[in-house]
Amino acid sequence: MARLPRFFVPGIPLHVIQRGNNRGTLFHQINDYNVYKDWLKEAAQTHGCAIHAYVLMSNHVHLIVTPSHEESLPKTFQSLGRRYVQYFNATHDRTGTLWEGRYRATLIESEAYLLTCSRYVELNPVRAEMVRHPREYGWSSYHYHAEGKSDPLLTPHSMYQRLGGTAATRQQAYRALFRQQLSGETLETIRDATNKAWVLGSDKFKDRIAKKSDRRVAPLPRGRPSLGKN
Repeated sequence: MARLPRFFVPGIPLHVIQRGNNRGTLFHQINDYNVYKDWLKEAAQTHGCAIHAYVLMSNHVHLIVTPSHEESLPKTFQSLGRRYVQYFNATHDRTGTLWEGRYRATLIESEAYLLTCSRYVELNPVRAEMVRHPREYGWSSYHYHAEGKSDPLLTPHSMYQRLGGTAATRQQAYRALFRQQLSGETLETIRDATNKAWVLGSDKFKDRIAKKSDRRVAPLPRGRPSLGKN
């Protein structure tokens, strides 16, 4: 089934995935990661996107972002994408496209899923069996959220701020979230929503977004609809 059109609501966060073409490598060396982060920060600030969480994997990127207007995210990715491709091709003596195509994005209900999605994003290197714990991977927002390391790319979300009254208590509370694994059902829900552009949240939240977007925000119930009694 084809993915639904992307839909943005100013002030509501999204989980975004961008992949390399044919799962190709996006980052070959340390400077590639640094350049991507620096230019993402510039583009996001220019076009009004707040970056709350991220992980830069070798062949794809996950972000949690909040756009300030409907064109914030498209313009951020357009600006960053063109600039980074030119750099990457020149640096690594290649030509052609770098990205898989359009990025994938799904709206997130903050209260229900923001911190869960942040954990999902930052646990990517663990699920890929690259490291045993997210602290061992250098290119994610875990070090900011859990350890208090400076990261100019990030704007802390209000849900993170609510974890505690001081930076130390927020970091401690955030680390505690990682003591429990994300369930298989939660992983599947996040993946399905992001890949198919379904809305991630409660039924009430989905109803509110459906009225704004005039489109389906969740899959139809499985099985044939009941015809009732004759």
